[in-house]
Amino acid sequence: MPHNGLLSHLGPMTRTVSDAALMLSAIAGYDPADRFSQPGPPQDFFAGLHDGIAGLRVFWSPTLGYAKVDPEVAEATARAAARFAELGAEVGEGDPGLGNATDFFIVLYQSAVAGGLVHHLDEWEPAMDPGLVHMVRRGMEYSAVEYVQARIERLAFCDRLAKFFESYDLLLTPATAVPAFPVGQVAPEPGRFEAEDLFAWTPFSFPFNATGNPAASVPCGFTRDGLPIGLQIVGRLHEDRRVLQAAAAFERIAPWADRRPEIPA
Repeated sequence: MPHNGLLSHLGPMTRTVSDAALMLSAIAGYDPADRFSQPGPPQDFFAGLHDGIAGLRVFWSPTLGYAKVDPEVAEATARAAARFAELGAEVGEGDPGLGNATDFFIVLYQSAVAGGLVHHLDEWEPAMDPGLVHMVRRGMEYSAVEYVQARIERLAFCDRLAKFFESYDLLLTPATAVPAFPVGQVAPEPGRFEAEDLFAWTPFSFPFNATGNPAASVPCGFTRDGLPIGLQIVGRLHEDRRVLQAAAAFERIAPWADRRPEIPA
């Protein structure tokens, strides 16, 4: 999405952690087209992938202090977080004290969507997703002062997260607040397009889009209907390798890749 203020990020999506490490090794690095990328030697994210996480300080936050989480998701992710003690980590639990990123993120994200697409709206609207149209129109309503205030709040949130990581090496949360819902919907309830509906089911991912911290989602269980549930692992800025090591360690004690959905003939 153009001009999104670094609110969206590209990363590998693979079936196993090892494949993710190999893919990230291939795509990471300096790119002159990205003015934020830094020159430096290539990184091998596969090296040391299976070193484990013994001795690390891990913090499990089931709600980040504010999110409403589906009971099945809550149960599976809590069970997964507890297993990090089996990996030799010291596991704490509670509210990390970051605050709620929703309000400032909604302003920044909708403004970014509007800024990138407003000039095409008249031409493209008939073919656009209704939820996207809604965000463009809502983003056009914010004032410059509201936008700058949201940017200030974003930086304050980044500072609080950096302070948190002075005491902990990794932060664990559910990956999403709800199980998967039907393709074609942008929120669990059909026909809902308000930003509050869109972001209520992703309260654990967009805060770290805002900060740029590395994060991985690893399957940690299944719903009664057989839908996968994810555990999110967040690390300090630039510590992608540590996040991958934690994901690989958990994958070893909770394997799942042998399960595949039934595909109709």
